[in-house]
Amino acid sequence: MSYIDTREGRLAMRQFVRSAMRIPLLERDQEQRLARRWRDHRDTRALHALVEPHMRLVISIAARYRAYGLPQGDLVQEGNVGLMQAAERFDPDREVRFSTYASWWIRSAIQEYVLRNWSIVRTGTTAAQKALFFNLRRLQARIERAGRSAATPQAAAEIAKQLRVPMRDVNAMRDRLAASDRSLNAPLAEEADAEWQDVLPDERPGPEEIVRNAHDSKTRSRWIELALADLSPREQTIVRERRLAETTRTLESLGDSLGISKERVRQIEQEALNKLREGILRRAGTLEAVTE
Repeated sequence: MSYIDTREGRLAMRQFVRSAMRIPLLERDQEQRLARRWRDHRDTRALHALVEPHMRLVISIAARYRAYGLPQGDLVQEGNVGLMQAAERFDPDREVRFSTYASWWIRSAIQEYVLRNWSIVRTGTTAAQKALFFNLRRLQARIERAGRSAATPQAAAEIAKQLRVPMRDVNAMRDRLAASDRSLNAPLAEEADAEWQDVLPDERPGPEEIVRNAHDSKTRSRWIELALADLSPREQTIVRERRLAETTRTLESLGDSLGISKERVRQIEQEALNKLREGILRRAGTLEAVTE
């Protein structure tokens, strides 16, 4: 629990809100003068005079995200971070008010905080998923107010179309928002000794699979080296430079080195790959015959 979520913190938060609401708003010319003093002269007094009247904007935007169960004070703190970022980047020479410009930065900072702290599971990693996370409840409520169920496939399709996301993403996010985090150490049932982590499958490869994969990888590498030995020196050079090197060379570069055209390099490469494939298959077939 953060300090702001305590009784003392909530009292301090209320006092902060009241103080912020008493600060008079700025006129456009005042705002531009202060922004220029900060931008051109790094005048911290001008910076404070510019951002303090916009604390009420931070409080207003933070209030829209209370439904996510996070302390309002924490939301306001994050919004203040966004406000300071806006002040750092604001250009007073553009025809836009600081409040309009700052709203985006404040909202972005608060949304990032919500996404980081709403759940221990990372939610909303793309722009489309973030839009879905923050708009799904609003759109579902709108559908409910229209007298329809928001849990139907038709409602999910409507939301997916409006937010331009796949319908499966809408269903997955709806299930995610309806669920809550559960500790892996929580008991499976009351007075039970077993915990949820006891029934989770271990998807890591077992010792036998690890040994088998290592053996198969070593065998494949040996087959490739033996098959390469069947090729001519020029074929080996082309295959190694074009297919096996970390940084592959172009047909034109190899052609210049070997004194042939890039089309001839391409032909030799294809012939060599066919030989290589036949050599590997021949050795694989021999191994199967022996094991049978």
